[in-house]
Parts: sequence; structure tokens; C-alpha cells
Amino acid sequence: MVYGALDIGGTKIAGALVDTAGRLVARGRRATPARGSADELMAAVDAVLDELSAHPEWSGLSCLGIGSAGPVDTVTGSVSPVNIPSWRAFPLVERVRAHPGLPPGIRPVLVGDAVAMTAAEHWKGAARGVDNALCMVVSTGVGGGLVLNGSLHAGISGNAGHIGHITVEQDGPLCPCGARGCVERFASGTSIAAHALESGWAPPAGTAPTAAAVAASAREGDARALAAYDRAAKALAAGIAATITLVELELVVIGGGVAQAGETLFGPLRRHLGGYAVLDFARDVPVVPAELALDAGLIGAAAAAAAMTAGTPKTDGSASTPTTAGTPTTDGSATTGGTPTTAGTATTTTTAGGDAAAGRGARELPAAS
Repeated sequence: MVYGALDIGGTKIAGALVDTAGRLVARGRRATPARGSADELMAAVDAVLDELSAHPEWSGLSCLGIGSAGPVDTVTGSVSPVNIPSWRAFPLVERVRAHPGLPPGIRPVLVGDAVAMTAAEHWKGAARGVDNALCMVVSTGVGGGLVLNGSLHAGISGNAGHIGHITVEQDGPLCPCGARGCVERFASGTSIAAHALESGWAPPAGTAPTAAAVAASAREGDARALAAYDRAAKALAAGIAATITLVELELVVIGGGVAQAGETLFGPLRRHLGGYAVLDFARDVPVVPAELALDAGLIGAAAAAAAMTAGTPKTDGSASTPTTAGTPTTDGSATTGGTPTTAGTATTTTTAGGDAAAGRGARELPAAS
């Protein structure tokens, strides 16, 4: 048995088959034509599915999860990624389900990419065993997900924890989302590279002007590159401090391409966080790199799908088969069907195309317990 996964972002569209222990047994990847048409983007998704469906393990597919840049709408199965302009209310679940290689009965499950990463880190990574954590993806965009009281908290539409669009500078630069001064407008890889270029930094000859190139220059002591990362770290620290203060966290986990800069990012981030998170209960919360690196989105999408079908991953790598009839809820009553929620109710939501989605209300994905 394997779980299928898609991870859709502004830079890449990745796919994988994941076993019940959280190991990737097959991969596919295409560049995201982020400025292309809606159909061009979907063609890249289909190409990844073509590659996965040709793998021998595909015959054991039990579910398929989709982690997408957001905002997402897990009820309708649609996506409107800020960094993919041609997808607005795009019916992604319906289009994926229409792929000719998808086995009958497989119903794609949609979650936000940062929520997927959070599910992965709580199942197999840096947040394993932690009851209250913020997990972030800092890449082409900035997203986040929350674990509260031991369970993933996805929110009503699947977008809870979307820290990239917290305003940290009231009169700051305009963000593509329409607001001003968002964390993402300072801390995304795109923003880091753009700010460095504006300040006079230039990449080495033959090197693209990316956040990774800025990080390389920063490690060599380039003041303009260091300033671009310090600016990003300050915005991240402000958003993280606000989140810690709001919900009381034990841990912050940061992954994504920009996090690969290591101490070039984490050093100034921890320093600035000390200046923002000053109340006793908010002070000294550890900030650590994601353990699952760039595979977290795929592992988390697979975990989310498995949790909503017949094989919920456990932290020991085995798979369980949750029941939906007569399942005790947190208030001591029993549900009669659907997926138990943290409030003790049951949801049995489908997308507009009839596909299983994450449902409105709190949803429980794999928890490290």
C-alpha cells in the first residue's frame, strides 16, 4: 500500500508515492509555469501524475493528497494561490480526479501546502511529540500551519496559520494579496532577492539572482546580502512573535527553500525574535529547521489523505484503519459517521465534484501521539 501526494507551489509541482512509514518510493517533478495559463499549469500537474502512474507501486495506491499554495478552499476543492495568478477558484480536486490514470474510487484530498508540511513535521519530523507548534514554509511564498493541543488545526476553510499574510508593517510595500506590509512581502525568496538587487547586490556571473544566491553572498560577508536576510528575518520574527503571543506555542519549525540558508536566516531571526517575544510565556520559544527538508510537503499531503481515508499513519510508521461509526468524541458521545472533529462533532464533507475534502470545522490529521 502507498499514499499518493502532490505538492504544488510557485516554483515546482512535485509528486510522490509514500509508503506507510513515510518514505518516498517514487518521485516526479516539473517546474511551475507560474505565469502561464490555467491549462498550462494543469498540464504540468498531469505530467507529474503521468510519471507517478507509470511506476509499479501505483497499483497499490490507497489515497491521494494534494498540498497546494494557498489560499485553498477545502470544501469546494478549489485553489487561489497568491503566487500563481491564473489559478483563481481553480477546481484543482476535480481536475486531478479526472486524470485517466487515477484508480476508480480514489478521491483526492486537498490541504494547504503549509498545513501539509505541518502534518508531516508533526508525524515524522521536528514537531513530533509537541502539542503546540507553528510550522512554516518560507519559499516562493510564506505559509504556516498550527498544531494546537496535540492536533493539527486547519481552520474552517483549511487556511489557519497563514502567517505569510500577517501585516508586520502598517505602511509597508503592497503585497500581491492586496494588503500592505505582509510577512511574505519581506521574507519570501522572491522578496529577498528583489530587495538585494534593489540595494545594489548582483549575483556572480552566470548565476541567477535567487534567494539561494543571496545567501551564498551573505556567507561570504556581502553587506547587502546580509541586510536582505536580516530584513526577512525581522519580518518573520514579528509574525512569529504575534502568533506565539496569540496561542502560546512550545516550538516553531521552519522549512522551505529559504530555510536552506541555515544560520544566515536563523541567526538574525532568533535575535529579532528576542526583541518581539518579550512576555514571560512567549519568551525563549525554540525556532528550529524542519527535519524533513524539501520532502515535507509531499509527506504531509500523503499523511493528510491517509488520515481522511482508511489508513491513518501512526508515528511508528504503521497504518491504522479508523472507524467512522460509533467513534467516541471528545465530549464522550459517539459519532454516527464521518470524521470525528476536535469539538466532538462529525463531518462528512464532499467537494463540488463529489470528492472528499478536509471539511468545515476542525480536522484531525496525523498527530504525534
